[in-house]
Amino acid sequence: MEKTELTNAQNQNRVRQRISQASIDPDKYEYIPAKEQNDHVKADQYQQVAIYARVSTDNPMQTTSFELQQKYYEELVAQHPQWVLVKIYADEGKSGTTMQHRDGFNEMLANANAGKIDLIIVKNISRFARNVVDCLSIIRKLSEKKIGVLFESEAIYSLNDDSHMALSFQATIAEQESRTRSRSMETSLRMRLDHGLPLTPELLGFVKNEDGKLVVNPETYKIPKLMFYMYLYGYSTQQIADILTKLSKRTYLGNLKWTASGVAASMRNERYCGDVLTRKRFTKFAADVHDQKSFKNRGEKPQSHYRDDHEAIIDRNDFLAVQRIMNNARFGGTSLLPELQVIPDGLLKGFVIVHPKWGSFTKEDYIAACRSVDSNPEDERRLEVREGSFDLTGYEVADFKLFSDQSVPAIMLHKDSIAFSVAAIREMDLKDNYVELLVHPLRKEIAVRPTAKENRCAIQWANGVRGYRRSRSVAAKAYIQTLYQIFGWDQDNNYKLYGRIYRDGQDAACIYAGTNASVYIKDNEVTVEDATGQNICRQGKRIRGVVGDFGQGVGNGYYVEKSMIELRNLTRQEWQTRLAGQMVSTGTELQVTSYEELRSFIQEELGELFEEDVQK
Repeated sequence: MEKTELTNAQNQNRVRQRISQASIDPDKYEYIPAKEQNDHVKADQYQQVAIYARVSTDNPMQTTSFELQQKYYEELVAQHPQWVLVKIYADEGKSGTTMQHRDGFNEMLANANAGKIDLIIVKNISRFARNVVDCLSIIRKLSEKKIGVLFESEAIYSLNDDSHMALSFQATIAEQESRTRSRSMETSLRMRLDHGLPLTPELLGFVKNEDGKLVVNPETYKIPKLMFYMYLYGYSTQQIADILTKLSKRTYLGNLKWTASGVAASMRNERYCGDVLTRKRFTKFAADVHDQKSFKNRGEKPQSHYRDDHEAIIDRNDFLAVQRIMNNARFGGTSLLPELQVIPDGLLKGFVIVHPKWGSFTKEDYIAACRSVDSNPEDERRLEVREGSFDLTGYEVADFKLFSDQSVPAIMLHKDSIAFSVAAIREMDLKDNYVELLVHPLRKEIAVRPTAKENRCAIQWANGVRGYRRSRSVAAKAYIQTLYQIFGWDQDNNYKLYGRIYRDGQDAACIYAGTNASVYIKDNEVTVEDATGQNICRQGKRIRGVVGDFGQGVGNGYYVEKSMIELRNLTRQEWQTRLAGQMVSTGTELQVTSYEELRSFIQEELGELFEEDVQK
């Protein structure tokens, strides 16, 4: 049967007729209502109610707010006979940007997941979470268990069908407000610092006067003074902590238990010598607030240093001496004042002996020591390796197939260690496994020469016995950063220097020149287009490149080209490779409190606990 096509007007007319003639037979029709929706707070139904309250800081005004929140919600729950208050979960003095350290909040979620909570009431979204990701994720998980969250200020109930959009919007605003508030505080802090108003929290030994300035507390100032004096006298931080605990001295927080780290942290505080250094740490906001952390300020943020801001407990010279000893102690040293030794004559003239356990020498200290005996500026050598970020100008990407440096005396420098090649160890053929490390900061050269194990500047550069020695990694954290600065190197790269051995009978020395250094760069930091060569030598996760003419061959008879013009004119008798270094003072000599005064004060404070001879 052929189907007749109807016009639009005819179709519309048929629809109208169907609607007008439609009817329901009540005997054959049943209405089935939907189950009651849990999309609003039921005041007359049994509910296990939890309250969450939080304030963001620890000051008294916020504490008042915290107490008022708790009281208000206790009364609110009491007004509903069917409601049972499970608990008021609270975090006082906690930030809402992350869930870390919010013990009350995390306990509440655990109880909710255990079925002990039906309804959570909180003042507003910012109290619940200022992190959008956290907020929506938690709400979604609670909703899956039919647990509702009521945000009073925003009048949002999480089990409502249309709550998701509102929650997303409000949570985004709360997170942005937190970030804006942080930037405002940052600006306010900068204004204070620029106008000479540093924030100076109280600490042990001080109190604040009516003007907010630190003044010495006559009741507690002897505790930090005793710490500094004991450390200068020779006590270790652990010994100081043990004695303060035995004396029942209280920390700033009122604890009777002292720790070595707590003592060390106190002695690092510049406020004890009257200064104030601001912004030692800063909080870095991340795109994901989960990654938000506090960092030590290493120049990322501006700082202000106020000298003689308030009355001091410790003399500035004593404070600086303690800092030097503590820096030195990190690497096993025990000396009080820095001591540099420079070779005054011979083959190694101008070379400065590197102290392997002293971490306070600077690039300027080494240069000053070198210039004290070798001040001719014409001998200075400029490296192609530039300071700061790595620059490939002057470098070639080495085609390792063209040559091998396995038989070349070499030294490899990493960010925290050094190692000598087997060729260097075998060709030096020393009686013992100990050498002195020296550096010429003007010519950018490193040297080694044999020494006795008892030498306080000795380093063990090899393992094994003569004829069967093996290279070993030598810890260099105390001085490696300074060497990198002297050579103008990038801290992220590794470097390899090639040397030549000078020998005359039992005397020997190996000098490594920085001009022909190989540099080992992380693979992801260099592209082929950055280099002038066609081939790349990959070694592990790094690319190896060389500077100067060394990329064209092994050398011209020397493994490195010497730049010391007078070296060629020296006779072997003038080499004097064993010549002892002469002492050079660096920096301003400190006038430290006398030994007798230290002893007298410590003995008076410690009584029977005083020890005449202290061994760290």
